[in-house]
Amino acid sequence: MLKTRRKTRTVQVGNLSIGSDHPIVVQSMITEPTRSVEACVRAIQKLVDAGCELVRITAPSLPEAQAIGEIRSRLKKTGCDVPLVADVHHNGAKIAVEVAKHVDKVRINPGLFVFKKSQLGKEWSDAEYAAAQRQLEDEFFPVIQACKQQGVAMRIGVNHGSLGDRITYRYGDTPLGMVESALEFAKICRQHEFEQIVLSFKASRVPIMIEAYRLAAERFDAEGMNYPFHLGVTEAGAGQYARVKSTAGIATLLSQGIGDTIRVSLAEDPVNEIAVCYEILQATGVRKSKTEFIACPSCGRTKFDLPTVLAKVEAATGHLKGLDIAVMGCIVNGPGEMADADYGYVGKGENRISLYRGHTEVKVGIPAERGVAELINLIKADGRWVDPPANTSSP
Repeated sequence: MLKTRRKTRTVQVGNLSIGSDHPIVVQSMITEPTRSVEACVRAIQKLVDAGCELVRITAPSLPEAQAIGEIRSRLKKTGCDVPLVADVHHNGAKIAVEVAKHVDKVRINPGLFVFKKSQLGKEWSDAEYAAAQRQLEDEFFPVIQACKQQGVAMRIGVNHGSLGDRITYRYGDTPLGMVESALEFAKICRQHEFEQIVLSFKASRVPIMIEAYRLAAERFDAEGMNYPFHLGVTEAGAGQYARVKSTAGIATLLSQGIGDTIRVSLAEDPVNEIAVCYEILQATGVRKSKTEFIACPSCGRTKFDLPTVLAKVEAATGHLKGLDIAVMGCIVNGPGEMADADYGYVGKGENRISLYRGHTEVKVGIPAERGVAELINLIKADGRWVDPPANTSSP
């Protein structure tokens, strides 16, 4: 059973509301060089057309931060008001203050925010540790102030692969270290009365990612910091395995009630990420964007071409958002396995099928060649049919 969603505050990112009182948000990131303004505008529009709701752009230096302002201006001229997130890494304060003028959210990476020569292996005394924390607050405060003044949200995005040397000295290269790194930054934000914060704890290893988010939910909620979480398996790769890997991490957490916005990170065209995100949300039942189909794998008891029929049912009813429709090969397991479906198409003999409304068999002995048409008629008779839109390519 799906666990109740973790209760969070609402964080406003442009025209999007992120948090447990709102639908889980799908986001992605363009790969074009930020100074190539026209290329970035085209890439963002492609993502939005595919169903992306929040777009991230890298801002590695001041010129890129300023280019994002031009990107946003050109997007608005086309009528595209998708919220933008700027990704800030090394020497982040100066860049973040500038880019906060042009975006809806600034993402900072705690492990890279104060960039210094690696001190891996250094032993940190308590005094040195405390001094470094004070320096961090001094450097971080202008970013908080800029976000407050501009009405911009912030993502404190920790990556397992880029924890700072000071954190790893005290907590190790561990999920605990990831959580403590984010807590350090979040507590500074709270001290300065800024709580428009989203958190992430990404790792390229699914078990580490899952453990980090679970621990973060416990620790932050115990501190009264019920900020929304952005989920993702970072550097997942490409192809089928990357999709399975991302699903394993994201879906596990969503099923446990953790997560308010997601990204599937693929080493492919970012547009490919969007369909995977929606399918994860659909499969976990947390956000339905299309019809849910239940179908048995078929066996020797099936007396009709189930794969072909399933394809026809999907083509005819795939636009009926929110409906559950089952296509089952026979009556042995069919009625029981599809018990929670709204409608069922079940084999009853040689090229004969029955139609069910929930648990109830309502049409019997229908020739298989008329099955899809009769299913549509049943849905129409119940007043649950809508005509498909002219363009059904987007979620």
